[in-house]
Amino acid sequence: MHHLEEYGSLHQLFDTNFLDYTSYVIKERAIPDLSDGLKPVQRRIMQTLANMDDGRFNKVANVVGDTMKLHPHGDQSIYAALVNLSNKGYLISQQGNFGNIYTGDGASAARYIECRLSPLAKETLFNKDLTTFSESYDGRLMEPVTLPSKIPLLLLQGAEGIAVGMATKIMSHNFVEVLEAQKDLLGDREIELFPDFLKGGTLDVSGYEDGNGRLKCRARIEEQDEKTIIIKEIPHSTTTQSIMESVEKAAKQGKIKIQSINDYTAEEVEIEIKLPRGIYAEDTIRALYAFTDCEVSISPNLTVIRNDNPVNVSVTEILRDNTEKLVSDLEKELLIDRDRLQERLQAALLEQIFIEERLYKKIEECESYELVVETVASSLGPFRDRLLRDVTVEDIERLLEIRIKRISRYDIAKKQKEINATGKKIREVERHLQDMVLFTINYIDGLLKKYGPNYPRRTELATFSEVEARKVAISNLTVGYQATTGFLGHQVKGDQGFTFPCSEYDKVMLIFKNGSYKVVPVADKVFIGHDLVWIGKVEQKLVFNIIYKNGPENLSYIKRFQMPKFILDKEYELFGPHKRSLIQFMSLGKAGLFRVYYTPNKRAKANYEDFTLEDFLIKGAVARGKRVSSTRPVTRVRALVSKDDSPDEDKKPVSLFEPKG
Repeated sequence: MHHLEEYGSLHQLFDTNFLDYTSYVIKERAIPDLSDGLKPVQRRIMQTLANMDDGRFNKVANVVGDTMKLHPHGDQSIYAALVNLSNKGYLISQQGNFGNIYTGDGASAARYIECRLSPLAKETLFNKDLTTFSESYDGRLMEPVTLPSKIPLLLLQGAEGIAVGMATKIMSHNFVEVLEAQKDLLGDREIELFPDFLKGGTLDVSGYEDGNGRLKCRARIEEQDEKTIIIKEIPHSTTTQSIMESVEKAAKQGKIKIQSINDYTAEEVEIEIKLPRGIYAEDTIRALYAFTDCEVSISPNLTVIRNDNPVNVSVTEILRDNTEKLVSDLEKELLIDRDRLQERLQAALLEQIFIEERLYKKIEECESYELVVETVASSLGPFRDRLLRDVTVEDIERLLEIRIKRISRYDIAKKQKEINATGKKIREVERHLQDMVLFTINYIDGLLKKYGPNYPRRTELATFSEVEARKVAISNLTVGYQATTGFLGHQVKGDQGFTFPCSEYDKVMLIFKNGSYKVVPVADKVFIGHDLVWIGKVEQKLVFNIIYKNGPENLSYIKRFQMPKFILDKEYELFGPHKRSLIQFMSLGKAGLFRVYYTPNKRAKANYEDFTLEDFLIKGAVARGKRVSSTRPVTRVRALVSKDDSPDEDKKPVSLFEPKG
């Protein structure tokens, strides 16, 4: 019993600790916050850059060191996060080698590269009046819970992260399109946003579901000439190195044929592929999409932290939340500005009255400070209607701190001008507060005008036609069948008439003498038996012509059918199974002549009869077919080149199988 109690408490301890760890990883490391679109390490980097900001570049090593005061993890994780954040192109201006997003090359060491806040980050990311701060992990400093971002960073930058039991994969979007969509939301219009990637390429969004679903992204490939292909842009999530590795792998597997591949990428992507003799660019480009990373599938998963909980949301939900927050934050800023302007105006009016009305002379005979305060308060009483609010003790103390030098040099006209300007600003703020939607739209327009030209769309939206691997694969295998051993496969040296070229993606149809058939994948070597009468690739428009003997009747039928539908490795019947039923003749195609030989009969005018294939309808594979003769058994069948063929000539059939016996 004692051991059971210990086990139960230990189990509870593990459960509690695991839940704590899970929550920490999800909230504090892997999943970004919906409010500002940042993970904790990114937020701490941005706050550190704001604390250090003096307009000049700072060594990344110094930024990483200062960030460690807020972030309880190693310097390498901070350095990697800073480089990644900088390469997204929105929040951090960089100086030096921050790596290459196209080739995958890493950044220089932290001591060699420099960074600072971008103008966009300074303008849209910080406001102490709107920021809630909490103690850092050691209690020495204060860090922001979230930053009051005025742009939807989560959609602009995208994010990836793997937590415990969940992951997130958020696509990046175009700056101009996101802000225009915010304006549409404010105007109660429908929105539709699609991803945009720094690496360019083309994007098929037919399977995209507002932040989730499925995307297909392709490289931009140009045909320089029929023997030279240039890859100019690469898909999201790939690098030129991964593209080249996938091309070389496909070439080794025989899926494509290339002469050479070279990477000349610098500021722009340029991968050159040279083709060998007999191989042409147009076909190879389609094969590159089918067999290499020139086309990749992406499955977005929009998981974020909202109100301290992980949730799966849509792009529209994120944009709506961010837009509502933008309106709220701008309104709070306006209210704070109005309060400060009103306080400034109150102070200016008090000073004007105090000096111009010479109220300071009334305190010359006062013997105590309390009496001075009372005298000033009573002196200001008659002027209450010129003020914004009642006079407080703090107001009087500010007046009493005015120096004599300032009173003597007081410029009445200049002061009145300042008062008028402050009043005008207050009225302007109050006008904005009356229509926050218009004010927000104007704010967004200002950002678009100032920063929009820096962010053109890089990824072209398109609809891809599916490239079937089977259709573009090179027929680099030869499948053979040996009747003596019964083996079939591309490692089998087949009998004459029982070999054909194919690719690994082809399906092989087998037709047996007893009328059964099945479809199998291409194999190295597999035993199928000794009674095979035909093998070939599955081709949808292929027409089969068969004459078979129906055992119970001992009479023959002709049937014609196209390639039937099938399930791999499942056996089907072309006619009813019987030990004496068998295929007597088979050919392919929609036209042709054949001669049927009957059992000799003295009373018959002839022992053979000629037929034209076009006289028989093409039906389904399960159809019984049309009887060749109502009374005479068929002994053999032969294809004819023309009707002038002699009945005694033993001519070889062309592209057909003629079973013996």
